[in-house]
Amino acid sequence: MATEFTAFPREVKGSSASRRLRLTAKVPGIVYGGEAKPELIELDHNALWHGLKKEDFHSSILTMTVGSAKSQVLLRDVQYHPFKQLIQHIDFLRVEAHKPIQMKVPVHFVNQDISPAVKLSAAIVNHVISDVEIACLPKDLPRFIEVDLQNLVAGASIHASDVTLPAGVTLVFHGRNKDVVFATASLVVEEAAPAEGAATPAPVAASKQKAPAAAAAAPAAKAPAKKK
Repeated sequence: MATEFTAFPREVKGSSASRRLRLTAKVPGIVYGGEAKPELIELDHNALWHGLKKEDFHSSILTMTVGSAKSQVLLRDVQYHPFKQLIQHIDFLRVEAHKPIQMKVPVHFVNQDISPAVKLSAAIVNHVISDVEIACLPKDLPRFIEVDLQNLVAGASIHASDVTLPAGVTLVFHGRNKDVVFATASLVVEEAAPAEGAATPAPVAASKQKAPAAAAAAPAAKAPAKKK
């Protein structure tokens, strides 16, 4: 089920109006795309803050309610304050059922613990990417792309060509290498301990120069003269 949220019409625009809006714990936003004109909206900051913590809010089709009207939208952009935990602005894109969409969805790795790389070789599995951009019709949009690691062996990698995509979904590369690496498995190299019985390094030789004898260091004491 799509994630739902409530927005409210925004009557004023401009940086000054948006600043005043934020002081009332509201977030200015906009909805665009499709045949309708861009729509100015505002949202409750706290509700939006908690919504953005959910993975589905970023990668699912959302149901937005404004007054009595409901529409399907996608999250397109969020602007945060440089150092405060505040949302400055948010953008949504209207979804049209017959038009393909492009968006990033998270990557979920499964069966890592039972893979030969981990179970037999105690290899370290590195998840190279955490999300990937896809293209599909809205009805085919998956919540995530699942990457199965059950056959991963030490020293091998999982590439884009090894990943099974849901029906109607394709990866978007933007001219980059299409053989994207999703995960790798590397063996842990341990430093070899010295073998038993191996000769230990000889101590550093002391200086060949001998210290002067104590007798030579101080002049000999004269014997007391005999009384005549």
